[in-house]
Amino acid sequence: MILPKEILKKYWGFSEFRPLQEEIITAALEQKDVIALLPTGGGKSICFQIPAIAKEGICLVISPLIALMQDQVESLTQKGIKAISIKSGSTQDEIITLFDNIKFGGTKFLYISPERLQSFFIQQKIKELNINLIAIDEAHCISEWGHDFRPSYRNIKVLRELKPDVNFIALTATANEKVLKDISINLDLKKPQLFKKSFYRENLAYQIFTIEDKLQRLLQIFTKTKVPAIIYVNSRKKTEQIAAFLNANNFKSSFYHGGLSSVEKNIAFENWMTEKTPIIVATNAFGMGIDKANVGLVIHLDIPSSIENYVQETGRAGRNNKKSFAVLLYNKSDALLFKDRLERTLLTIKEIKEIHKKLYQFFQISLGELIEEPFPFNLLEFCKKYNFSVLKVDTALKILSNNGIIEISSHYNKKSTLQFIVNSKTVLNYLDNNPIIKKFTNSILRTYAGLFEQEVNIDEFFIAKKAAITTNLVVSNFERLQKDNIIEYKAVKNEADLTFLLPREDDYTINRFSREMKQFISQKKQKSDDLIQFINNDTICRSIQVLSYFDEIKTEKCGICDVCISENRKSTANLASEIIELLKNKQPLSSSEISESLVANEKDILIHLRQLLTDDKIKINHQNKYQLNL
Repeated sequence: MILPKEILKKYWGFSEFRPLQEEIITAALEQKDVIALLPTGGGKSICFQIPAIAKEGICLVISPLIALMQDQVESLTQKGIKAISIKSGSTQDEIITLFDNIKFGGTKFLYISPERLQSFFIQQKIKELNINLIAIDEAHCISEWGHDFRPSYRNIKVLRELKPDVNFIALTATANEKVLKDISINLDLKKPQLFKKSFYRENLAYQIFTIEDKLQRLLQIFTKTKVPAIIYVNSRKKTEQIAAFLNANNFKSSFYHGGLSSVEKNIAFENWMTEKTPIIVATNAFGMGIDKANVGLVIHLDIPSSIENYVQETGRAGRNNKKSFAVLLYNKSDALLFKDRLERTLLTIKEIKEIHKKLYQFFQISLGELIEEPFPFNLLEFCKKYNFSVLKVDTALKILSNNGIIEISSHYNKKSTLQFIVNSKTVLNYLDNNPIIKKFTNSILRTYAGLFEQEVNIDEFFIAKKAAITTNLVVSNFERLQKDNIIEYKAVKNEADLTFLLPREDDYTINRFSREMKQFISQKKQKSDDLIQFINNDTICRSIQVLSYFDEIKTEKCGICDVCISENRKSTANLASEIIELLKNKQPLSSSEISESLVANEKDILIHLRQLLTDDKIKINHQNKYQLNL
């Protein structure tokens, strides 16, 4: 057997393991069941990949996210390690071929979703394989108390019957004591060894600032702080807007979101890794496989969805053990928007039943019927047809997927493209001779820029909505223009593939899972409440609050979070005189410039500025700056 450190050096290029990795690998190699709780950046994947490589046979990996599976398969393949996953919508014949290739093709890793384990056919195929280790990634999903409970995870223990002599390793980055206990019980683990790394990060300063002008504060932060940074926002459009704003102010940045093509994602990622653009603005799609040690700053411009997500995302800072910052910029309107969005995504069982039934109707599936082939699915088109809220349908799809009722594979990065392959003069002549398509074509030219220079991503549904015509007519018009050699049109027919895993039984299906669904909705609301409480609690050290949430007891304050700094800051009694002294020694200053110069809370500074104005000790000049009233 090859030694773990030799495998680490050969495939990953490291000479030493991170804390707890070697102990976890040793336990796995000794055929023991293991639970590994390693916060973000702890290197969980290596803990099952190395023992699997060291032994004869195949490692079966259960993972909840298709994108995560694809990412790990690609990463292993690039290292020369054969890994494979069962693609969404694969037919039975394709799966038979795939398992034959696994058996005889030297495959070391098979990644599957927990939903796949519900298939008796898949179970029998797994039984035929020489499995050397079973790894359960994101194991907190097995618990009703986890932040992303998936009832399908409860079916994983069927592998105990299929492979009674194979040991399990369950891995998670976020779990409290209750969740860890659930993992052990529901996986039927045999005297599991628990390896738990503390969530305490002595070098990470959690700092939450209540502020109205977030963009101005961003400029202040990056003027002072010259380290690689991640800025998290909650929409794709916002990633592009914030990156453009920073670049316009001479701070090199790029953006990253789920709607980019693989090439665009790789370029953005590489530019950030090499620090060609040391700042990256991203949605939470930016997370998998990030291992950049010198990230010194993670900023949340929008409220994350839970404390677990917040800790995972901020945990990408300071992996080199140098002081780093987790900054959340927050204001009252954020809280209102957050609560409003939550209300608009929370569903009743009645609403889930209605959306579930309409999905079958949308694809004309009869009661009792099950069609196992994937269907092309356009979320916006479905919502428009039945007048559903996009946010609610999106949540319903997640709930139905988590409960093993459907499987949905997203293809948002695949967009149709369009390019005019003749010059503008030729287009004008063509339209004069084809007036029936003139208005449509002119609308396209007004909507999208650069169509004569390059291929441009387009959205047929958006075009149809804008032109008040059907999507089919949009496609038909493009096909006509292409036939007449005016454009090059590369169509992508769907945003996602949707596969039904259960026959249509309408309310009966949902009733079977209603308890789990209610639990999911209740947990989502509770976790949102916990997060808002954490943000608003400015009396207890942030680090102590985080540790308490994950059932760690620590009474020593971190000394570097916003709460600790506020407590340690000298009394503001002398703040008025400090402001006057500052204005004596400098030219007129804005409130933000005064805040930069003084070690004091911005809110306290503004209060003292107002009082000094009232007392006629200072005044505001025509540039809206403060100066002494001489």
